[in-house]
Amino acid sequence: MTPKEDTTAAIAAVINTPKSLDQLRTTQEIERKAAIGRIVTYTLGSLTSTYVNEGFQWLLPVILSQSTDPLWPDPNASIEKRIELDIYGKPVRTMTSMIVHKLIGASTVYPKLFTLAPNIRIERADRGKTGKHIYEFTQLDFEAQGATSKDIFTLVEKALCTLVKNLKKDLKDDLKAINRIDAIPTLEAPFKILDCADLKTKYGDTWEEEIIAKITQPTWITNIPRAFYDFEDFNTGKWDNYDLFMPQYGEVLSGAKREYEHDKIIKKLERDGVRKENYAIIIQMAKEGRLKPTAGAGLGVERVIGYITGVKHIAECQPFPRIPGIVHEL
Repeated sequence: MTPKEDTTAAIAAVINTPKSLDQLRTTQEIERKAAIGRIVTYTLGSLTSTYVNEGFQWLLPVILSQSTDPLWPDPNASIEKRIELDIYGKPVRTMTSMIVHKLIGASTVYPKLFTLAPNIRIERADRGKTGKHIYEFTQLDFEAQGATSKDIFTLVEKALCTLVKNLKKDLKDDLKAINRIDAIPTLEAPFKILDCADLKTKYGDTWEEEIIAKITQPTWITNIPRAFYDFEDFNTGKWDNYDLFMPQYGEVLSGAKREYEHDKIIKKLERDGVRKENYAIIIQMAKEGRLKPTAGAGLGVERVIGYITGVKHIAECQPFPRIPGIVHEL
């Protein structure tokens, strides 16, 4: 075996690799996959309906762009490499997050927007063992002009509480088929809020593992040092941003109130060593006063469905699994 084949085999052995559709052989495997598929459909319908009913416009996603999320200096980013290619003589990247597009969209034509955005993040191969990392995934990405973090909390809590409540009623048979009908607690809003700085003081570098093991309900984590577009109070050093953690899977959503003032954006780009030329449009719009105060987030669809279905690896929620370190033919 080559070193890469050794790595693939090791990962597969650890996680009992979720199978692609063409690899399903038994009636039991097919029925389980079909039940999960119906749960996926229901989840997408429920979540998108909540956003539409709240006045959000549904945008089509972007996959290739000169500008995408730098994922830096986020300490949780574990990208092995970025996919870059040339189209029409211009260098572009595959989308890691539509954050730039959301900020511009919500500042101009679509003050309340959402999209089901495909993301490609080539994670380190060892992340395949975690059960919660995939190298292609979908985010329910949304942004709202003039919104506060509290507004986002309320919206997300409504979307998730509605989903779980109705899912347990409408897809009872499918949840029973995968032994989850009694395993999913009814979600109760408002969700608990914890400060990242306090957690680091209490638990140190292992705070994420500690919280995942302790929580039984979705929990907000706030004040996380992160990328330049998350709002940072230079006077207090606090960040007006948030992650949503769920039992077993940890972070399922990441978001923030956004920076929109030109001088602050420039200062943070320079401080963090992020290339300004990759964010020229944001810089120009901020300089002209056209970048508006917004807040939003990206909700990981596969991780939410993983929480609902209780799968050992969220790639089982995909018809064609995208597990770090493993490449299927399909």
